[in-house]
Parts: sequence; structure tokens; C-alpha cells
Amino acid sequence: MEPQLQHEVADSVATVVIRHPAKRNAMTAAMWAALPPLLDTLAADPGVRALVLTGEGGTFCAGADISTLRSSPEEAQTLAVRAEEALAAFPKPTLAAVRGHCVGGGSQLAAACDLRFAEEGSLFGVTPAKLGIVYPASSTRRLVSLVGPAAAKYLLFSGELIDTARALRTGLVDEVLPEGELAKRVTEFTRVLASRSQLTQAAAKEFAGGRTDRDAHWSEQARGSGDTAEGVAAFLERRRPSFTWSVPFPG
Repeated sequence: MEPQLQHEVADSVATVVIRHPAKRNAMTAAMWAALPPLLDTLAADPGVRALVLTGEGGTFCAGADISTLRSSPEEAQTLAVRAEEALAAFPKPTLAAVRGHCVGGGSQLAAACDLRFAEEGSLFGVTPAKLGIVYPASSTRRLVSLVGPAAAKYLLFSGELIDTARALRTGLVDEVLPEGELAKRVTEFTRVLASRSQLTQAAAKEFAGGRTDRDAHWSEQARGSGDTAEGVAAFLERRRPSFTWSVPFPG
């Protein structure tokens, strides 16, 4: 079966599935390269209000396909960073739904998502020290921002795998679900995300990411959006709001 990224859009949620079952969903160079343009397409779709990244079957992603590192490890890492940055820059909420192993490049992708929900029994690891690879600076900073310096050093220095309890405690994951309940919870939660104001979400995503030069932009967007008036009216009328502001996409 050819390694590939599959995707579908249903109920305003795009789901991207990492599919390489022969190697526990390890990412090939072609898969890394395919992710940014796929994300561009989904970001430009006004019908997409949230995105879920997951792996086929019982594994999220076992990392990069090691066979692709033999010829040009620098090129492979460049492709991985581009994919990671494209995922982090996706303008709508993103959620990694993790089962099984989430290791190396898999953790790199999961960390680039806004949120991570995991099934009990999943394992997480950041493993460049096992291969003598310098973890990218941007990826290291993202990991430190997510779990703190001490936990990031533990993961990076040792390459050891951690369980869901420790991942939850360090902030690497946001929720842990019993076996068999992950898909239901992800569906429920992304339905909530899709019902909320994209204006609020987009501004919060930028602010949480450290942008400090867009306060005036978002104030202007809020004044012209109509979302605030709609939200207040819906609350007072005890009805579900119908928010209309959507993320603009260049081009």
C-alpha cells in the first residue's frame, strides 16, 4: 500500500490521516512534502472550521521513515520542518488525535497542532538523540513552549518514551481518553470548535503564538465582523449564534 496522506471534510472539520501501515505510519519524504500544499488547500476552504490530524489504525506516527535519512538527512529535516511550520501556521484550530506511538517526527507534528487528545496506552518520544541528529531550533523552541525546559530536556536528552499519564502531566497532551473513546470525544469537541467564532479563535491563536504587532488589526476585525453583536444577541435570545466572520486566505 502506497504511503500517503488521506483527507476528508465532514461537518466543517477536515481530517488528515497519516497512512503508511507497513512502517507504523512513518513519514516519507514525499509525505512531508505533500503536507504543506494540502494544508493550504484546506485552509482556503471556507467550509473547513477545524482540522484533525491522526494516523491510520492503532498508530499515530512512528516518526520519519529512517530509510529516507540515509541519502540526505539535511533535506529530510528541511522537509519535516516545512511541514511542521505549515501545520503550526494553519489559521484554524488544529487537533492531533493520537493512538499508539507518537514518536520523533510524529511528536514533531503533534506538537505543531493547537491541541492533542490521546488514547490511554499511547506512547510519546522525541528521539533525535538516538540517531545523532540535531533537533531543529524551531522544533525545540516549540517543544519548550509546550512542556517547559525541564521536560523538553528530558525528552530530547534521553529519547525515552513516556506514557499518557506523564504526557498529560507535562502538558504534552490536553486530554487522555479510555480505549475506544477517542474518536467520539474528538468528534464532539471539534463540533464545539466549529460552532464558535472563528474571529475569536484566529485572534487567540495569533496572540497565544506570541504575535505582538496585530492588536490594532484584530480590534478592526472585531468592529467590522458582526460576530460580537451576534454572540450577544444569541445569548440574550437563548439561541445558538450564527457567526459569519471567516478566516481570509491570501490569493
